[in-house]
Amino acid sequence: MAETRTRRPRPKLVTLTDAAAARVKEILDERGEGFLRVGVKNGGCAGMEYEMDYVSEIGPLDELIEDKDVEIVVESKAVLFILGSVIDYEVSVLESSFKFNNPNQTDACGCGISVTIEPVIVD
Repeated sequence: MAETRTRRPRPKLVTLTDAAAARVKEILDERGEGFLRVGVKNGGCAGMEYEMDYVSEIGPLDELIEDKDVEIVVESKAVLFILGSVIDYEVSVLESSFKFNNPNQTDACGCGISVTIEPVIVD
């Protein structure tokens, strides 16, 4: 008989603060449909940049998760870089923007756009 192993709980890939969820819902309502898609790309002086977009379809390798009634698509190549991230939406006198609080981020450039991210090592 095969032994059944108890698996440890998987951390959420990405979560949203209440402010971020409210803003994403507003944008998706204006568009009429779709998903928030998050990812990373190579670029900037620190090596990587976060990407956010609104898409109507899920790619074949994308991960689909839900948080606070928002469906979030995570591009497959970004999973190990953004695992455990919290996305916030901040409003100040001069700007409003989404901000990533990423436990895997080790550095950022002075402007805050480009970041250094170490991928999660899976045991």
